[in-house]
Amino acid sequence: MTVFALLVSIIISSASLAWGFAERGLTSFSMWLLIFGAGWLLAVWKRWEWYSSLELFISIFSAAIGILLYLPPGWMLSGAIFALFAWDMNDFHRRLRSVVNDDNTREMERRHVARVSLLALAGLLLASATMRMRAQFTFEWTALLVIVIVLGLAQLVGWFRKMQ
Repeated sequence: MTVFALLVSIIISSASLAWGFAERGLTSFSMWLLIFGAGWLLAVWKRWEWYSSLELFISIFSAAIGILLYLPPGWMLSGAIFALFAWDMNDFHRRLRSVVNDDNTREMERRHVARVSLLALAGLLLASATMRMRAQFTFEWTALLVIVIVLGLAQLVGWFRKMQ
């Protein structure tokens, strides 16, 4: 569960930042963001723990630059929120590997993902309100929200099935 949330959040973070920059014609910077995102996926696979902190810095810095350049704030906030989510999931996954695997571990994992998911949802609601106020609520933004909602609902269904 943690690995899936980690991988999805890396993809959403990189894609959100890249989309926000590409929307304003900064495609070369977008490509670099996607390359760093692909590097983050590789780092998860290779267990390069240091890379998630570097990528968190790159993502937050890129989002801040995007805000200063008046890029769509929703995409910048989404990129930063999901980068922070991915960084947290990476750290949590690293700590879980050192714990004895039992039922309590699964419950700890479930609670942690739920708490962080609620924070990410609150951030997306804030970003959506900002996009709405600036009249930048686009079809692409709606598609991102639908994807995140479907992933959240799938997670809930999975939890309810395991409880039965």
